[in-house]
Amino acid sequence: MSLEWSRNGGPFTRDNYSRDHDIRFSGGQSLLNSAAPGKYAGNPGASNPEELLLAALSSCHMLTFLAVCANRGYMVDRYHDDAVALLDRNADGQMAVVKAILAPEVSFSGAKQPSADEYAKLHERAHQACFIANSVKTSVEVKPKPLA
Repeated sequence: MSLEWSRNGGPFTRDNYSRDHDIRFSGGQSLLNSAAPGKYAGNPGASNPEELLLAALSSCHMLTFLAVCANRGYMVDRYHDDAVALLDRNADGQMAVVKAILAPEVSFSGAKQPSADEYAKLHERAHQACFIANSVKTSVEVKPKPLA
């Protein structure tokens, strides 16, 4: 991964500079990133570090959940997550992502269907094994939507 920011001749004074930067991943993808819009004067059309952290948590949980389900013989057809990150002051008084709430909605097919209890346990197992969640101080909650 590489990150590139340039002033490009623009202003650079307190609270008056571009926060936009490019992130390039090793597979060739690039992403316009900025600070969060509003208080942090970021570009609302770009992603921001808080969203990238949330995306990493959500993606890792999903990938781990899919592996857990496949290993246990469940057929997953669809996985959707409307995740939310909460910014606030942490115990040390510093601004931080203090909580991430994952809200996965999963559809299964096939003869083997998880019960509500088994479904919760699949998410618990995925959460315990998610290396991104295990790497951050942020409290990460998984609140799956009920099976349809």
